[in-house]
Amino acid sequence: MTAKTAKAAPARLSDEENAKLLALTKGVDSVELKLTVPETRSGFRSTAASLEMDPLQAQIRQVFFFDTPDLLLNQHGLVVRARRSQGRVDDSVVKLRPVVPDELPPALRKLPEFKVEVDVLPGSYVCSGSFKAKLGQTDVREASLGKRPIRKLFTKAQRAFYADHAPEGIDIDALSILGPMNVFKLKFQHPGFARRLVAELWLYPDGSRILELSTTCPPAEAFQVAAEVRAFLGERGVDLAGEQQTKTASALRFFSSELATA
Repeated sequence: MTAKTAKAAPARLSDEENAKLLALTKGVDSVELKLTVPETRSGFRSTAASLEMDPLQAQIRQVFFFDTPDLLLNQHGLVVRARRSQGRVDDSVVKLRPVVPDELPPALRKLPEFKVEVDVLPGSYVCSGSFKAKLGQTDVREASLGKRPIRKLFTKAQRAFYADHAPEGIDIDALSILGPMNVFKLKFQHPGFARRLVAELWLYPDGSRILELSTTCPPAEAFQVAAEVRAFLGERGVDLAGEQQTKTASALRFFSSELATA
C-alpha cells in the first residue's frame, strides 16, 4: 500500500493513559464517549445513512457562551454557557475543567445540580465539573437581546462557583455574549445496536460544521462500552481515524475571532 492510499490508524490512548483514565473514572458520576466525524463531501451524509438517523427527529438548539473577547475564562478552564432547546425550558451551566474528583469539596459533590464527568475522545480525555440550572423558556433569548442581565441566567450557587474559579475582577455581567451557535441534536438507536447514541450537528456561521457522535455510560462500564461502540461504528463504515475537534473550543475560537474583527 502506498503512502498516498494508506489510511491513518485510529487514535488511541497509551497503556499509561488508559491506567490514569481507569483511576480517574472511579471518582466520577458518568463517562461520555465522543467521536467527531470528518467533514468530507459525503462524510456526514454517509454516516447518517449507515446509522439510519432520521433528521426530522432532531431537536433544534441555540447555544450561547459567555467569556471575555480574548477568552480569558476559557484559558482558566472555565466555560460559561446558556442554551435554548426546542420544546424545553432553557438551561445554563458553569463548567470547570480539568478537575480532580477527589480534590473537589465534598459539599459540592453532594449537590444534585453538580456533576463530574469524563469526556473521552479517540486519543484524549478530560474530566470536568458542571454546575447546571434550569431556566424559563424565554430567559436566554431575553439575555441575548440585552433585556436581562447575564447574571440572571445563573443561580446564586452557580455565581459563587464562578467567582471561586474566574480570574479576579471579571464580573459575570461584563462578559461578552458569544453566539448563538445553532445545533441539531438527535437521540437515536440503530436496530442492530443495543445502546442509544446521540448525534449533534453544530452549524458555524461561516458555513463549517462539526458532527459529533456520543454515548454516556456508568464509569464501571466505560472500557467495555468504548470497545462495543468502536466496533459497531467501524462495521457501519464510520471514519474512526479522522482528526478530532471539540465543539466548545471551536465555537469559542470562532466567536472570539469575530469579535476581534468587529
